Amino acid sequence: MKQPYIWDNYSDQPYPLQDKNYKQEMRKKQFGSLVKTIFVSLVVLPISLILTPFVKRKHICSNDFFCIGVDFEREPQATLAMVQELGAERVLVRFKLWEMEKLPLLKEFLLFSHGKKITLKILQDREHVQDLALLQRDLQTVFSTLGEVVDMFEIGSTINRAKWGLFSVDEYSSFYKVAYNLKTSKFPHIKLIGSGVIDFEYHFTAHTLFNLCDYRYDGVSSLLYVDRRGAPENMQMGFTLLDKIALLTTMVWLSPKSVHELHITETNWPISGTAPYAPTSEYECVSEELYAAYMLRYHLLAFASQQVDSLSWHQLIAAGYGLVDNRDGLRKREAYEVYKYMVATLKNAEFLRLDIKRGHHTLQCLLQNDELLQIHWSLKPKTIKNEDIFRSFSSNGKKIEDEFLEIGANPIYIFIE
Repeated sequence: MKQPYIWDNYSDQPYPLQDKNYKQEMRKKQFGSLVKTIFVSLVVLPISLILTPFVKRKHICSNDFFCIGVDFEREPQATLAMVQELGAERVLVRFKLWEMEKLPLLKEFLLFSHGKKITLKILQDREHVQDLALLQRDLQTVFSTLGEVVDMFEIGSTINRAKWGLFSVDEYSSFYKVAYNLKTSKFPHIKLIGSGVIDFEYHFTAHTLFNLCDYRYDGVSSLLYVDRRGAPENMQMGFTLLDKIALLTTMVWLSPKSVHELHITETNWPISGTAPYAPTSEYECVSEELYAAYMLRYHLLAFASQQVDSLSWHQLIAAGYGLVDNRDGLRKREAYEVYKYMVATLKNAEFLRLDIKRGHHTLQCLLQNDELLQIHWSLKPKTIKNEDIFRSFSSNGKKIEDEFLEIGANPIYIFIE
């Protein structure tokens, strides 16, 4: 990554661009693409909103739904051991195109991942966006080296943020098309997903799904963060998380450019008191307890939508937003056990329904042994009786023997025979 782009090793993202003149100049050059983005979104978004109620849910395989993001250079042996312990069948790994010399190290790590399905998120820099011949050469090397190991390649990330090296959808389309041309000409067996738009900025997503560029996606990726809104159930411009997922699914369904798959490849909440490791300001940060509750509820809502094929918890080891704090050794946060219990409980589960009444959420699933599972949480605290036919557990898997169950921010698992 070359100046004026600088990588922030604390929060695992580029620093914001400080050169305002450079940003203005680059945006002027891409003015035509920005106009197209506005025009496409003005047509696509209203149509998608109208058609959203008509898009049917799919049957989502719970085994493939849960994915954990990892850094292959950060405590690799401990990472591999924890990935096995957590039980998720999918692993997402990020790879920086400006660090091609680390490709052998990445391959070695992936080969030790014990049969997990790997999503490789390929991170771009400005040099590879501008020099498409360099991009083609390096992507060909990546595909040749890892094509038999990786389940799907996410091409590019966070394409609607200038600090990530892209200034328009047209630039991203040219970037993605290099990967697509390699797939069609030399690597027909690989699976490519895009476009990696971050946050609820679907005007960019609409342009990546509806344009005249000759390429197709094998699935659509989204970095659907909601952390700036607080709890995952909170609204943004009248849209809940479930509404955002439904609208995005409708665009994928309508697009002639993509297989009908949606993969949320990043989401998290920043954790209070972890600066400079937190990726946002302290204002957006939450306690470790809320982090665990919010992330669990996000996963439960996304699973209940039956429209998200996989969801990646970003990520395993990260001081500012991960399951494990590595500032002083490796300390597993409360969320670690919460994630582990969620995956173990919902593997092979069949979704039945989600009921929401006055903020009280009840997710119902059928387990393999024909046992009914209810997961309760409420935005307003309430109490229900712990019936004799209930086996009740906290979000981290501890049995609850109390006569009454306190339903609140932390989901409770109730097994009913």
